[in-house]
Amino acid sequence: MRTLFTIHAGEYLVGNYIEKKYKKKIKLWIPSIDTGTDLLVTDPENEKSVSLQVKFSRDYLATNDAPQFRPLLKATGWWTLNRKKIAESKADYWVFVLMDFKMESKYFVVITPSELLKRFEKFHKTEKTIQSYLWVTNDERCLELRGLNKHQDQMDFVEGRRRNLDRDFSGYLNNWIPIEKRLGLRPNNQRKTGTKLPIIGR
Repeated sequence: MRTLFTIHAGEYLVGNYIEKKYKKKIKLWIPSIDTGTDLLVTDPENEKSVSLQVKFSRDYLATNDAPQFRPLLKATGWWTLNRKKIAESKADYWVFVLMDFKMESKYFVVITPSELLKRFEKFHKTEKTIQSYLWVTNDERCLELRGLNKHQDQMDFVEGRRRNLDRDFSGYLNNWIPIEKRLGLRPNNQRKTGTKLPIIGR
């Protein structure tokens, strides 16, 4: 059995955020063994539950070799993921945690593993190991920019000159509504507001 003090930073940040946000409306559980689920969230009666797999990345913005990005971004993360583990994941949601270099702000990308894999397959093709860059822009967009070989291509996406729905993860950024619905904290017909961006180029 692992002790509380062996949880990694991402698990702590997600757990701390959930407990502060929902307080007595939920219960938070930490599995004693590694089963592919890092956190379990239930309603107070333990009748409804949501399992979470947490992925944390340090912020790479301060060490980015293209300093022209720094004024345009709030945080950047880099993950190395196993395609098979995503496909076989038992967790209801994966949560990617980004924290800015000054450790003043946290950002969470909340997405089902099936949707995550479907999006990756659009531009990572059949790679067994997936390298993923998730960047949070100053205007609260979240973009996946791995595979763009030129800094100018990345800049075009960051500044909005190019748009691609497959690379736009903004709808999952800090979006806890699906989890709230699963736990009965929000009516099922209530949606997150927002508009979809058209696909313009690749």
